Amino acid sequence: MDRETERKYQQLSPFELKDNLISLAAEHTKQSTMSMLNAGRGNPNWIATTPREAFFTLGGFAIEESKRVWNQPHLGGMPQAKGIAKRFDEFAARNAAAPGIDLLKNAIVYAVGKFGFDADTFVYELTDSVIGDQYPTPDRMLKCIERVVHEYLVQEMCAGQPPEGQYDLFAVEGGTAAMCYIFDSLMVNKLLHKGDKIALGVPTFTPYIEIPELDRYEFRVVEIFADEVDSQGNHTWQYPDWQITRLADPSIKAFFLVNPSNPPSVTLRPNSMNRLVEIVKTRNPNLIIITDDVYGTFVNGFVSLMAKLPHNTIGVYSFSKYFGCTGWRLGVVAVHEDNIFDTMIAKLPEADRNILNNRYKSLSLTPEKMKFIDRMVADSRQVALNHTAGLSLPQQAQMALFSLFALIDKENNYKKATQQIIQRRLEDLIKGIGFTLQPNPYRTGYYATLDLLIWARRMYGEEFADYLVTNYEPVDILFRLAERFSTVLLNGGGFDAPDWSIRVSLANLPDETYPLIGEYLATLGKEYVKEWEASKTK
Repeated sequence: MDRETERKYQQLSPFELKDNLISLAAEHTKQSTMSMLNAGRGNPNWIATTPREAFFTLGGFAIEESKRVWNQPHLGGMPQAKGIAKRFDEFAARNAAAPGIDLLKNAIVYAVGKFGFDADTFVYELTDSVIGDQYPTPDRMLKCIERVVHEYLVQEMCAGQPPEGQYDLFAVEGGTAAMCYIFDSLMVNKLLHKGDKIALGVPTFTPYIEIPELDRYEFRVVEIFADEVDSQGNHTWQYPDWQITRLADPSIKAFFLVNPSNPPSVTLRPNSMNRLVEIVKTRNPNLIIITDDVYGTFVNGFVSLMAKLPHNTIGVYSFSKYFGCTGWRLGVVAVHEDNIFDTMIAKLPEADRNILNNRYKSLSLTPEKMKFIDRMVADSRQVALNHTAGLSLPQQAQMALFSLFALIDKENNYKKATQQIIQRRLEDLIKGIGFTLQPNPYRTGYYATLDLLIWARRMYGEEFADYLVTNYEPVDILFRLAERFSTVLLNGGGFDAPDWSIRVSLANLPDETYPLIGEYLATLGKEYVKEWEASKTK
């Protein structure tokens, strides 16, 4: 492919460029014995089986309960709450070998003991949810399931040490829906305005770079760069203090980040988090923080900003990566009960408050008292359809079983297994390239972001690095990988990482493919060196 064409492709979003690379790789597979290796997707190739088994076995019990109420051919009734816990115990005894039955039994015992639930109430909520025969009530999230998921978030996002008070949760259709709802409600409730200045922690997931540019927002974006390098010139993917200090500017209304980051896969270190906490508390107290923490479970002892700055932070968590359930679309928005959003709405000019009261007046006799998160629920359904809002009940049931599975797993066996998968693949990738993986306590390893110019300078000096920049586009190596080795990676520049960096997903391919990808990268690296050396003899 000629350089001018590559330059055009360089302007595409990584996910659009990926489709072109897949086409090239697919064409090569037709002409060789190679299989395509698409390491451009973040979807994991593992799934959590036990909570899924529990879900389907729970479905069997729910059908029994339905037929107990009304049993005609093809017809059943709505499950009934009275005595349902005892009937579940009898069902479990009759089906002692059923897949997931032990998790169901242990989950009920745990939830009743931990949260003080009435057994009939909790078992009925799960049973009726898996049937999916009613609208969600409350629409924001079912009561027992909200308490279960809250405990899961406290364990995984707050390292078991949450701030005082509770989070209000809104169950949503994955992290994608969460972001759409959050940005829209911030705008509708006049906490953000078209043209406002916001900060974005970069590198980051490409859609988060693109959303602020949409004409409904047109935010002025200040990029906060995780551009620190260590004494050897390696990226640490951490934010230098001076970058975080930029958030002290009160004209910056909101700060959005992915933590741990995508694509660097590094969590915000404690001293940087403490620096941010200090700045917010002393210099920019109304800063809105939105944190996407989907990869937090891959770091031991992870602590989210929703734990450190609960009053300012909207937390977003998706179950997709950890449990291998992107197709389930399971996410949650968390807002602390004591938050700046409700306070800021109450302090809006009277004209703005009147507009908002009119917007929500059909939902409450005192719309001015509606919490921001409840406004978000209404906004997600254009307010008028608020009575049918909320995540579907089967989705909420599966979310609860994922959460209970993790809460009961006191030895963290599942967590250790998933962490070992990506760590093993990362080590194999780096070894295939010919390097040694350096320890980093803040690295998740879900993705690997490799800066080719750092490699070029370290191995062959500035002259070779300058040769690459002068003679090739950063995407050149991606096209060579696709054309020669049927391998698809993403360009880091599309995530606002360095232009000459590439992203490798360590989640979605079999273990044995990662040493090969490393070897392919090493082979192409040697080819660039040969071309450079040949150019010097001309």
